Amino acid sequence: MSRPDAALRELVDAGPALANVFAALGDATRLTLVAALCTGGVLSIAQLTANTHISRQGVTKHLQVLAQAGIVHDVRVGRERRWTLDTAQLDAARRTLEVIGREWDVALARLKAFVESG
Repeated sequence: MSRPDAALRELVDAGPALANVFAALGDATRLTLVAALCTGGVLSIAQLTANTHISRQGVTKHLQVLAQAGIVHDVRVGRERRWTLDTAQLDAARRTLEVIGREWDVALARLKAFVESG
């Protein structure tokens, strides 16, 4: 059996942290918040709840989940907390999906070769 390449080893080592990222992104409301922060920069809770049916408390809970996964962080501005996106974890998730995609491509190529040889 061949040794896994560096990208796969990195994936295995980062597994628990990345699992938190994917779990946090697995909610439609949190994805909406991430999208808003992608386009809006640094936003307050009031800005994030505008034009939604979600309460400030609900948005705060979702932001806390995203913060625990390292996807967002807040900055105090006076009495207000403003939220911003931290792309490092999203970049790690993207790289992980790229590694998985490459592995699937290799597996499918092996399957194709096997089917076509028989």
